[in-house]
Order: sequence, then C-alpha cells, then structure tokens
Amino acid sequence: MTKFVVTAANEAQRAAWLGGELPPVEKVRPGLWSIPVPIPVNPLRYVLVYALELPDGVAIVDAGWNTDEAFQALGDGLAVAGYEITDVKAVLVTHIHPDHYGLAGRIREVSGAWIGLHPADAGLLRDRYDDEFIESLVARERALLVRSGVPELTLDELAGASMMIRHMVSTAIPDRLIEHDEAVGLKGWDLRALWTPGHSPGHLCFVSPERKLLFSGDHVLAKITPMVAVHPQSGANPLADYLDSLKAMKRFEVDEVLPAHEYRFLELAERVDYVMTHHRERLDEVERVVTGGDGVTCWEVATQLTWSRPWDTIPPFMKRAANNETLAHLAWLEAKGLVRRVVGEPDLWYSM
Repeated sequence: MTKFVVTAANEAQRAAWLGGELPPVEKVRPGLWSIPVPIPVNPLRYVLVYALELPDGVAIVDAGWNTDEAFQALGDGLAVAGYEITDVKAVLVTHIHPDHYGLAGRIREVSGAWIGLHPADAGLLRDRYDDEFIESLVARERALLVRSGVPELTLDELAGASMMIRHMVSTAIPDRLIEHDEAVGLKGWDLRALWTPGHSPGHLCFVSPERKLLFSGDHVLAKITPMVAVHPQSGANPLADYLDSLKAMKRFEVDEVLPAHEYRFLELAERVDYVMTHHRERLDEVERVVTGGDGVTCWEVATQLTWSRPWDTIPPFMKRAANNETLAHLAWLEAKGLVRRVVGEPDLWYSM
C-alpha cells in the first residue's frame, strides 16, 4: 500500500512526536487548548487532553492516567491557559482505557466536574476495574486465549498482562451517559457526540460543525491505527463495528482532526480511506495464511502476519493484543463467509 502522510496542523507538535519529546501546551484556537499529559512506560508517551473554555471554567476531552505526574502535568497545562483543576466543569471521556479515563475520578473529587461516558463503555466499568470482579474477567480472557491456541507456558502471563495498569485508574461512575448524536450542551460550543465503536464498544468522538473540528480520541490517529480486538468485553465482530463507524466519519466536513495521541492533522477523509485500505489488506493477509494451512489456530495465524517488529521480540502484553487483533480479522472474515471456524480448544480455522 502506498504510504499516505497526513498534513500536521502544527509542525512543531509533529516534530516533538517524531523526536520522542513531550510537545508544549498549545493554544489551538481561541478558547481551545491542547495539553500533553504523560503516560508512564508506554510507547504512546502522552495523551493529548483538550481544554475547552467556558464562561465559568473549562471542559476537558479525556483526562490521562491516574498518576501524580499526570495530575501535575494536567494542572500545569491548565495553568498556562489561565485555569486550575478546580475550574474543570466537565470531563468528556472518549472511552474507558486508562490513559483517557484514569484521572477522571480524581479530577471530579477536586473540582466537582461531571463525567460523561457512552453507555456501552459505562457498562464495562465494574468488570474491568472492580476488585470483586476482575478475577472473572481474567478467567474469561484466559479461556479466549486457550481457544486461540496460545501455548500453555504463556497462557497465564498473557491472560493477566493488563493487570499491571489497573492502578492507573481512579474508578468513577459517570454522572452522565452520552448517546450518539447528542448535543453535549457546553455553553459557547456546538459540540455533538458521535458513537464510534470498535477500539472500545462505547468509544465517542466529538464534532463541532461550526468550528469544523473533530475530537477523534483513538478512533482516527495521524500515523498509527488503533487496536481493534476481540476480547471478553468486546462485541462479536468489533472490526465490522470499527469500519462502519470509521466510514461514517467521512460525511463530516472538518478542517482539523484533534486526536488523543501523536499530533493534530488536516485530512480526515483521506486518512479514513487509508486506514480502511490498511484493514482490507490485513484481511487479505489473514485469509492467505488460513488458506495456506489445514486448520490453523488464531495464534498460529498471528505468528505468520507482518508486524512492526519480529514476533520473538514482541513483549507478552503486545502479543496478546496481536492475537486478539488477529481474532477480530478472523471474525470479520467468518461473518462474510470467507473462512470457517471449527469450535474447540483450540478453535481451528479453515478456508471456504
């Protein structure tokens, strides 16, 4: 596939991303600020929190991880804009992953802000972050990995791989459930919510038709593609959900995309086309591997795909993600009647 490079909305922000640096706090437009909040021990390095000025304070899109460093960085960034954490009136969470949702509860404790989340993600909070239910979630993940054909020696390590980041979340039940196409109701902003499932079941983007801005969360990024995977809290065919909601983005005429990672960029429709082509090519690659075998497991397919680094150098958490992403592509192909699954321990995949 011919590589397509989006135009950065701010070249300095792009240079900071490429150079492994933290970009500066930036006034994007009048009344709109971009604040990088660091993510510890993660190749993404930071989440971009957007502060929207209101008559009586600010609303923020996403929050960051629940660490003292992140909380301090958010406070320092707001100070550049002339505000404090106590001025935050609303936290619009694009989805429940720790780098977006983790600090929301701590911010509410300090400021009294309301937290907004889509119902589909709100319904996952208990099993994902409540100590009473987390063992069940890990057991379900382990069962999925067994059916994927993950080797016995690595099963337990992969099943519990995400437990190391649970402490990065201050669990907070949302004050408001935000539905698709709902007006958010921030004074001075014509912001509407867009339900864009795939990366998570309740992922939200926010669009301002008047300003021609799209706050895209992890749904559309400048360089990388978000993880779309089958897991115990996903739908049966998350890749179909993602591609459908991605395609729907093209109907919006926006001048600038404000993602949660990397850097802001200009060409929404072209980036959407590129990402959709990437997944079509990935689906073709998965189908070829299945066709070349005589009943293969998801894990075996994953080990034969093209990744950004050699398979043996991928750490356990990312191998689990790779397996579950591969499963999402297999599920899409199965739904289209292009491959078939023989259920077992493990499931075996065959060409049609």
